[in-house]
Formats: sequence, structure tokens, C-alpha cells
Amino acid sequence: MTTVAAPPRKAVHPVDEVLPAPKLAIYGLQHLLAFYAGAVIVPILLASGIGLDTKQLIHLINADLFTCGIASIIQSIGFWKVGVRLPLLQGVTFTAVAPMITIGLAAGGGTDGLLTIYGSVIVAGLVTFLVAPYFGKLVRYFPPVVTGTVITVIGLSLLPVAAGDAVMDANGKADPTNGRNLCYAIGTILVIVALQRVFRGFIATIAVLIGLVGGTVIAWMLGDATFSEVGSSSWVGVTTPFYFGIPKFSVVAIISMIIVMMITAVETTGDVFATAEIVEKRVDSTDVTRALRADGVATFIGGILNSFPYTCFAENVGLVRLTRVKSRYVVATAGLFMIILGLLPKAGALVAGIPKPVLGGAGLAMFATVAVVGIQTLSKVDFNDHRNVIIVATSLALAMLVTAQPGIAKALPDKLQVLLGSGITIGSIAAFVLYMIFYHVGSDRGPAVAGSPGNLIRLEQVNEMSEDEFAQTFGSLFQGPDWVVHRAYAQRPFSDTADLRRSFQEALFAATPQEQAELIAGYPRLGSDEVIEGTAGPASQEEQSLRGLTHLNGDDQQRLDALTSAYRERFGFPLVVCVRDEGSFDQIIEHGERRLHNSVVQEHNSAMVEIAKIAGYRFDDLVAEANPLQAAALSHLSTPRDR
Repeated sequence: MTTVAAPPRKAVHPVDEVLPAPKLAIYGLQHLLAFYAGAVIVPILLASGIGLDTKQLIHLINADLFTCGIASIIQSIGFWKVGVRLPLLQGVTFTAVAPMITIGLAAGGGTDGLLTIYGSVIVAGLVTFLVAPYFGKLVRYFPPVVTGTVITVIGLSLLPVAAGDAVMDANGKADPTNGRNLCYAIGTILVIVALQRVFRGFIATIAVLIGLVGGTVIAWMLGDATFSEVGSSSWVGVTTPFYFGIPKFSVVAIISMIIVMMITAVETTGDVFATAEIVEKRVDSTDVTRALRADGVATFIGGILNSFPYTCFAENVGLVRLTRVKSRYVVATAGLFMIILGLLPKAGALVAGIPKPVLGGAGLAMFATVAVVGIQTLSKVDFNDHRNVIIVATSLALAMLVTAQPGIAKALPDKLQVLLGSGITIGSIAAFVLYMIFYHVGSDRGPAVAGSPGNLIRLEQVNEMSEDEFAQTFGSLFQGPDWVVHRAYAQRPFSDTADLRRSFQEALFAATPQEQAELIAGYPRLGSDEVIEGTAGPASQEEQSLRGLTHLNGDDQQRLDALTSAYRERFGFPLVVCVRDEGSFDQIIEHGERRLHNSVVQEHNSAMVEIAKIAGYRFDDLVAEANPLQAAALSHLSTPRDR
């Protein structure tokens, strides 16, 4: 009797992996604790701003948590074409705080103001849902220079929030001189770092949770954590639709909230790309559309269930990176816990008892991790292109300006203050707008890859060159025959400076052995008269003079001549050495003497590698001459050997 083998199981991406229930619960709780403080701050600020009483505030917090849970499940699990299906938590956007307070006060404050806010939130949610497909098509305008900048801005802008918590005492007042608070914050960080260093697997992935719980327990034992609110809170608190009354609709308020949601859409896009980068899952315009639809649905539900506009919460992006737990079902579990907290005020009060310095310490670790993800993304950017330097530098500068001086928003009219509502907002908008201006408005000049200021040769011009012009511009990269340059020309168009560099490398190593031998033979003998007199070309003369080969004393010249003669006699071609990689004359001699013992085939290949390195340095020289300011700014990062 034959048996039929079962078909192989399709590999499941870590994002779609359903973990065992105990792990889902623990990881979900970790996300919840990291998220909680940021989740409740918006209703607290709003209630204070428009004059709501304590009872109304408690209901807002419960409604917020309840709706956060629903929104997070929608975003992570998804249905139909809604939800990005990544480990992204949803929370009320900070961008909406100032506009909502303005709307509420304009409508008279109190409950009347709240109802006008809800009317604008409902309509803005519907509009976001409807325009999501159109906004999603803009994803091609979010290359690494934009997404990397946005992600970095998110991380850097959130760090001061965590720092503020780290120095906050039990009365909600900042006290940087309090050594005990500092110990709680730094102690939490040290616990997280120690667990990540010592342990692997499960323990390492819940390092943040252990840090939070451990810090809270120690603070409670020392009398710095209180849970008195647990006893006075109700066991059950159900939020009902339109609890405060039927929403009111104001055209001005609706327009303001739609603007908020469009700005938030840029932040959401950045969070989607950040998370996708961390979990190593490719995203496209369809995914961005799904995420924005989820924002719209969650915001619409928020207006009905007495909550506010929703967006992806950047705070938890760092936690995903720190723990390396990529399953979206963990976030869905956290969403379920939030729903429970929204229904059980006592549970919410228990979580609220975590001391601010402990939360601040965990936040510092998580938010810095977000910034690192942004830096990793920016490593893919061609910074030889001056446009990218300007985009990143300007966006970071504006974001840090608003982060360091949040009151600067008051310099603008009330309706425009949303633009400077947070560093994340202005940094994200600046990155996107500057990218559009430099890359899609007017002529696309591209990075300068050769020439000198006043007579620059830009990438666009390179792509439009004739073959002879291309060979004349880049022929100095190689000695002897110019077939490498001509074959590199055939690989046009070049997308960036790195692509242009690769074209020379590919042409060099794809040649036949005979062609490569002819190229090797074209390189001058080290320290020869043709190098000293400059007839071998200015590049060879300059390179060899850097290591003193053009002005050797009699004994050193004899040593070098003996080496190069023995090498040619042994292999039949000149000794090719990238002298910039060697620190001194003696090292060049040692390098050549070691190679005398190699086989002919190995030396042929070694010579090709040395030629590639020489061409790489010469290419860098061309770019540096075209971009002198950037070259000067970056020169301190190189070692003397590199120079």
C-alpha cells in the first residue's frame, strides 16, 4: 500500500505567525504598558483645554482605550481592503490636540465644544477612508530619503517626551534634580540592556515588560508608586455611542480636522514603512491605502464612541524593533487588552500607577531604537547627491526646532498652528515637500559626479552624454585601453552615483582574461620615470607621490626597482598596487614581496582587484571635486589610511 506524501507547508512570514496564547498574552501586555501613557494623554489635555469635569474625563479615557483596542485590531488583523496587517498599534494622534481644543473653545467649550469636535472627527474619518486610494498612489514619492528622514524624525521627536517622563515626580512636576527619579529611569534602561545582552529567546523579547514591572515594584516598595485610584474606580464602565449627545457639524471645524488627517496620513505612511523595514516585509501603495483606510474607519468609529482621530502609534514601532517579535497577532492581543481596560476602569487605574520615571526609561530605549531604524534607512541614500543632503538636513532642523521650542507654533495664526503642532508633523511634511521640489518640480539636475563648482557635470548630463563625451569624462579612472569606460556607458541610464560606480565595476570584471591582461599591462611601473614626469597621467603621479614613490632616495629607488623587475620577470606583467591602501613605502614593498609567491592566475586576479580599488579612489576624487563642501564635511570621518 502506497502512501501519498503530504504537500509541504507554505512558509509563514513572521508577521503572520500566530504565537502560542501565553506568549501572545505576555507580548501583548508589554505593548499595552508601553502604549498606555501616550494613549491617555490626549483626552487629559483635551478635557483640561475645553473645561470638562473629572467624571467626563474618566469617560473619555475609557472610551479612548476601548476604541484604541478596536482600531488596533482593525489595523493589524484587517478586513476587506482595510488594515495594513502589520504589527502596528493605533492611538489618538497628538497632531489633533491643538486643533480640537481650538474647535471646542470656538463652539463654547465644555460639552457643546466636545460635540462639535465629534462632528468634525466623524466627517474627517469618512473623508480619510475615501481619499486613501489616491493618497496611497503617492507611495512612489516616499523613497528612502523621505521615509528614512520621517522615521528618524519620529524617533528623535519622541525622545524629549520620554525624557520628560524620566524626570517627572509623583505630583506630575518635572524635577531633574531628583536623584531617585533618575535612578528609576536609568535603572529601567539598564535592566532592558542587561536582559538583551545576557538572555536570548523569550526573556530577551520581554525585556521592556520586565523593566517596567521591576521598576514599578521597586518604586512601590520605596513609596514612590501608588495605586490608590484602583480602590476608588468602578469595576465596569461601558462607553455608549453619542454618550455626550448628538454631534454638531461645523464647516470650519470639519475642514480643520480634514487637514489634520491629511497631515497624519504622512505620519502613518512613515510608520508603515518603518515597521515594514523592521519586520522585513515589502510594502507598496496598496498597503499604504489599507493603513489609511484603517485610520479613516477608526476615526469614524472614534467620533461615534466618544473618542478622537486615530493613527499608527510610533511608540510601539520601537518596541517591535527592540524585541524582534514581528507577529501582528501580538498587537491584536494588545488591542483586546485595551478593550478590556476600556470596560474595566479598575484595570486601567492599575496600569496608570506605573511611575512616570519608569515609563520614561523604557520610552528612551524604544524611541531611540526608532531613530536607529531611520538611520539604517538613510544608509541607502546617495549623499553624494546634494539634494538628499538638503532634504534630510532641513527636515531634521525644522523637526528639532519645534521639538525644542514647542511654543513656536503660537507665532502662526490659529488655523495654521497645526503645521507646527509637533516636530513629527513639520519634519514629515518638510521631507515630502522638499523631495517633490528637488526631484519632481522643474528640471532634475541630479547629483554632481564630476567637474568643479561653476562647471559641474551632473548625473542627468551623464545620462545624456555621447559615448565619446562619457569616455573623455571618465577615461582617467583607468590606465591603458578604454574599453571599460565604453562598456560602462552601455549600462545607462544611471539612477544614482552608486549605480554609475557599479557600472565600471561590472564592466571591469565581466571582461575576457585577454582584455583584462591588456588592461593590466597598461599600468605604469611603480616609481618609474613616466610616473615622475607625468607622462603616465596626472592621476598616477598624484597617487604615487602621496606615498613618496616619485621622490625616493637612491637606496629606496633600488629596492623598488628590484621588486618591480622581479615581479615582471615572474608574472609577465607590471606590479599593480593601490598605493592609497598602503600606509608607507615599506608597506608597499612588503605587499609586493608577499605577492611574488602567488600563482600567475592568482596574481592576474589580484591585479584586477587592485585596479578596481584604484578606479574607486579616482571616482571618489571626481565626486569630491564636484562637491567640495560635502567632501570637507565628511573628510573627518575617514581614517588617515582611507585618505
